[in-house]
Amino acid sequence: MKFRLQIAALVLVLGSSPALAQTGAPHASKPGTPLLSAHATTLPPARPVVRVNGSVLTDHDLLREMYAIFPYARQHNGTFPKTMEADIRRGALKMIEFEELVYQEALRQHMTISPRRLERAETQFRKQFDSEQEFQSFLQIEFNGSSKALDAKIRRSLLIETLLKRDIYDKSVITVAQAKAYYDQHPDRFEIPETYALQTITALPPPNPTPAQLHQVRARAESALHRAQATRNYEEFGILAEKISEDDYRVMMGDHKAVDAAQLPPEILQAASRLRPGQISGLVQVGQAFTIIRLNAHNPAHKQKFSEVKDSLQLELQQKKVERLRSALNRRLRKNARIEEL
Repeated sequence: MKFRLQIAALVLVLGSSPALAQTGAPHASKPGTPLLSAHATTLPPARPVVRVNGSVLTDHDLLREMYAIFPYARQHNGTFPKTMEADIRRGALKMIEFEELVYQEALRQHMTISPRRLERAETQFRKQFDSEQEFQSFLQIEFNGSSKALDAKIRRSLLIETLLKRDIYDKSVITVAQAKAYYDQHPDRFEIPETYALQTITALPPPNPTPAQLHQVRARAESALHRAQATRNYEEFGILAEKISEDDYRVMMGDHKAVDAAQLPPEILQAASRLRPGQISGLVQVGQAFTIIRLNAHNPAHKQKFSEVKDSLQLELQQKKVERLRSALNRRLRKNARIEEL
């Protein structure tokens, strides 16, 4: 497994909110990355935020994890979106608590890191710096110039990684046979409904139209039909839709993408079913609106073959197993732990 200075953790499993789940977890962060910009010479004093079985974690640890969850904050002077900041902080706090518990468990089990592995990890870590001067600046800012303190941080991360690999990732492998068994047991999941990929140009009536206004709508639609029938491909029809269509799809070149046949209005479905890909319909009236259809593709209902879904299904099942095992480990380690959020 590739060395990381901080093990990725699934925020969802560790109890974060739905808002936090949208930030891109899981992730791999680097607690060695400076909290401040390169020109900074000092860090503000660390402030304790949580005590885990007597070991204190600080706001520096917390902020690094928050950056790992939402890295875009670094591009905005360390500012997090106000609507998400509380959730990001809670998720980051649960994350650093979990990692500290894992680290303590690795020590309890007398796990060790060989000098050779530690040396390789240190070498890899130093490669992220553009120069020796930049590395020394980091070392001074983050660890008061102590290479031993950096070694301890790297060793800690390797111990966490080793335990998680053994107890979670190595036990989460999904074989092709297991994926095939799931595929056979859940056939409905792989049934794909009939879809039509459409572009449209639409003429819409105003609210409560008068007969004269309805006549104008039809006249606009007939004019649009002549112009649409002169288009020769997707792009030309789409450009025309952007210019003259009156529905919201005009900003997307009239493209509705693939739509489930069951969700199409009956009039549209009937017209689309008579077309071959690339053909354009006549005027289709839906209520008081008129639509012109270009059929881009028709995909009959079918069941996906196992060969089509094998790789994605293996990955999905493996991720779910990782989540289950990580959640179980988190519960077990917290059961008798003393965690004091300060």
